[in-house]
Amino acid sequence: MTSPFQRVAIIGAGTMGHGIAQVTAAAGVPVALYDLHQDAVDGGLAHIAKNLAKGVARGKVTEEAQATTLANLRGTTDLADAASGCDLVVEAIPEKLELKQDLFRRLADFTAPTTVLGTNTSSISIARIAEAAQDPSRVIGLHFFNPVHIMKLLEVIQHPGTAPEVIEQVRAYGEAIGKTCVWVNDMPGFATSRLGVALGMEAIRMVQDGVASAEDIDTAMTLGYRHPIGPLKLSDLVGIDVRMHIGEYLARELNNPAFTPPQLMRDMVAQGKLGKKTGQGFYTW
Repeated sequence: MTSPFQRVAIIGAGTMGHGIAQVTAAAGVPVALYDLHQDAVDGGLAHIAKNLAKGVARGKVTEEAQATTLANLRGTTDLADAASGCDLVVEAIPEKLELKQDLFRRLADFTAPTTVLGTNTSSISIARIAEAAQDPSRVIGLHFFNPVHIMKLLEVIQHPGTAPEVIEQVRAYGEAIGKTCVWVNDMPGFATSRLGVALGMEAIRMVQDGVASAEDIDTAMTLGYRHPIGPLKLSDLVGIDVRMHIGEYLARELNNPAFTPPQLMRDMVAQGKLGKKTGQGFYTW
C-alpha cells in the first residue's frame, strides 16, 4: 500500500528514531533524519546502513530495496530543513514532557497546518503533549517497538481531540510500512507499557529478593510463557533508566505501587548500569 505521507521528518536519530526512519524510507517515502549534533545523525544513518547490509546478507532484503531505502534518506541538524514541507513529523526524543512540548511549539514555525505530528512516547499523555501543538487535533501517538525494522507492532494512541482524518492517514501509513496497528485510547501507559512495565518491575523485585537469577527468570518466561524475550533482557534493551522513569510516571498517574521502581533498579541507574547502551545491566553486552 502507498503511504499517504509524501515527505516525512524523524526528530531524534537514536535507537527508535533511526529505526522509524528506516522503515518509512523503505516504503518509498523521502525521510529527513534530524538530531542536534552531526555525530548523532551520522550514527543513526550508519545504523540504518548496517541493518540493511545484514538484511541483504541474510536474504531478507534485496539489493534493490537496500538502494531504494538509502536513496530516500538524508540527515540534517537543521530543524527547519528537516520539517519544512513534510506532511508527517515523528518525534523520537527523550521521554520528558517538557522536551516534547517545546519541540511541538517550535515545529509550528516550520510545518503546515495540515501536518500530522506523531509522538513515539511509550507512556506520556498524548493530550498533554498535544497542548503545545499549533493544532492539537493533528497530534497522535505512534509507539514503535525496538528493533523497529523487525518488530511488526505499531501501537497507535488517539487522544479525545485527534481528528478522524489523521486516524485514517495513520492507518494507511501503518499498512504502508508493514506494521500491524493496535488502537489504544490515551490512558497512562497505554496498553503495551502498562502491561510490560508491570511485568518488568516485578521481575526486578524477584532478582532483588533473591528469588532467582535474571537469566533463570527470563528463561522461565520465554520457555514457560512463550515470550520472545524475558522481561529483564527487555529492560536492558529498552534502557534501565528509561524504564525507571516510565515506572515512576505510571506509579504516580495510576496510584499503583506495582509500578514503583525497586531499589535495585535505582541503584543500577545510579551506577550507570543502564543496559545494552552502556554494556552492563542485568546482562553483560
